[in-house]
Amino acid sequence: MKTVSFVIPCYRSAKTIGAVTAEIGAAMAAFKQYDYEIVLVNDCSPDICALAKEDPHIAAVDLAKNFGQHAALMCGMRRSRGDFVVCLDDDGQTPADEVGKLLEKLEEGFDVAYASYADKQESGFRQFGSNVNRRMTEIMLSKPRELELTSYFAARRFLVDEMLRYEHCYPYVMGLVLRSTKRICNVPVHHRAREEGRSGYTLSKLLGLWMNGFTSFSVKPLRIATYTGAAIALIGFLYALIIVIRFFTVHLAPMGWSSTTALILIVGGVNLLLLGLVGEYVGRIFMCVNATPQYVEREYRPAAKT
Repeated sequence: MKTVSFVIPCYRSAKTIGAVTAEIGAAMAAFKQYDYEIVLVNDCSPDICALAKEDPHIAAVDLAKNFGQHAALMCGMRRSRGDFVVCLDDDGQTPADEVGKLLEKLEEGFDVAYASYADKQESGFRQFGSNVNRRMTEIMLSKPRELELTSYFAARRFLVDEMLRYEHCYPYVMGLVLRSTKRICNVPVHHRAREEGRSGYTLSKLLGLWMNGFTSFSVKPLRIATYTGAAIALIGFLYALIIVIRFFTVHLAPMGWSSTTALILIVGGVNLLLLGLVGEYVGRIFMCVNATPQYVEREYRPAAKT
């Protein structure tokens, strides 16, 4: 009998996580061919240990502090033991009762099945963040344009094990999937409106997520920096050539300190931006060499049903 592991990062979800686990139990009761476990990762939600005591299918991991969604996912996947691993949210917006659609695609031979939504029930700010993240993965990580990557997906065990080989301190789950396999599909499911609270992603967290994506799994930003510097140098050379030609042909040279100062400020700003980008890469290398952990577990409570 195959086992399905549900991995759920929990962030301020005391009012919703109970309903999510109950829905998983009800959904899996219809699939007699599967056993299942639920791995709850406490990334700032203190009630999960109580759920683990009540349900023998639930394992709980208590992190020492808030490490973020992707670090919590890596922790949960490392503690999971299933042949298939399903990751979903703790707020009830991702429909656990439609997990059969994802598992069916894995049984067909796909390595990863991502849920896709015809109508996302999100705020305008969150939709903007999702759109930017989608464009970033297309440009920096070579994601196929027709593929939708969401927080609700199912993956085969071998792929999860390959993802877990990444032990550095800036995990980005979508990047790990895209670099490991091309056998990825989408499964249409419905997306529910949020019943409690609001999204845990602030602007600063979204910026950090995007930075993780395009600096941890791509060197394209450095190439863009090189091309930008070359383009600016070429423009400067052509402008200098025009000045020389005008001086010898019509005996005129451009006057005015304002334009010169503006040009210096623009070029200086671009240089600082590109230096900051290089510094970001160097800083992340330093943090990884310094063995900064992805996460720190305070306590692990295994599921009673093994």
